[in-house]
Amino acid sequence: MKSNLTALIIAKNEEKMIQACLETLSFCQKIILVDNGSSDRTTSIAESYDCQVVSFSHESFAKLREKAHSMVETDWLFYVDADERVSPALAKEILFHIEKDDCQVMTIRRENICYGQQFNFGNWQNDLVTRVFKKENLLSWQGEIHESPLFKGVDIELQHQLIHLTHRNTQDNLRKSADWTIKEATALAAASVKDVNLLTILRKGTMEFYRRAIKYQGHKDGMAGIIEALVQAINRMIVYIQVWELQQKPSIKNKYEKKEQEIKNLWQREGKIRL
Repeated sequence: MKSNLTALIIAKNEEKMIQACLETLSFCQKIILVDNGSSDRTTSIAESYDCQVVSFSHESFAKLREKAHSMVETDWLFYVDADERVSPALAKEILFHIEKDDCQVMTIRRENICYGQQFNFGNWQNDLVTRVFKKENLLSWQGEIHESPLFKGVDIELQHQLIHLTHRNTQDNLRKSADWTIKEATALAAASVKDVNLLTILRKGTMEFYRRAIKYQGHKDGMAGIIEALVQAINRMIVYIQVWELQQKPSIKNKYEKKEQEIKNLWQREGKIRL
């Protein structure tokens, strides 16, 4: 019996993670991978699993998710990230509700594995993602960075969790930070936030660490929880450092261009130097 469900994966340079992800999606009738400009073996691995691969690059995750939505031909769809894994119990629960037809939307709690261990504090325990939809009930996605769905119909929270193998090492964290912090900084700068100064940067980092480690008790996850809270604090400071950059008048780019022109002018006045 066909599941009438399409799994949708949006990926970029995920050759290390995509195969294991695909191996947990055999219960889906079809898998579509929207490739956001990969330069590694992501697409060839997906094609070897008989996935439909669609090349579509965009800065907005909302637009990427909407592109994936437009490709679906089954009645139901399920968004999965390359670093997420579906357990057999979760798969059975999704198929049960599709068969029962008692809802139009399903929200799943994620089990977050950070630095090799499950995080139960630091606000990671409250990580709910709405990922399974009847196609006709998903209206659109909104938000350029932390995108969220607009939908209609009955939304239920599933009992089983989606396993999220995230923040595998600091190097991966820094790469992700380089991608998303500039997007958030650009959005904040466009919203005309107050001029950023040193106090702003330090306050944002301190508050983020307090929120993760103390308020949401991230310290109870041990050293890994404290390090993760610190990493999140650093990320927050990087966002506001970049807001400061974007607020400079003239822009930092223009300052460098001016300096380059000054150097060119020096050489034009000096002429050719003879040995």
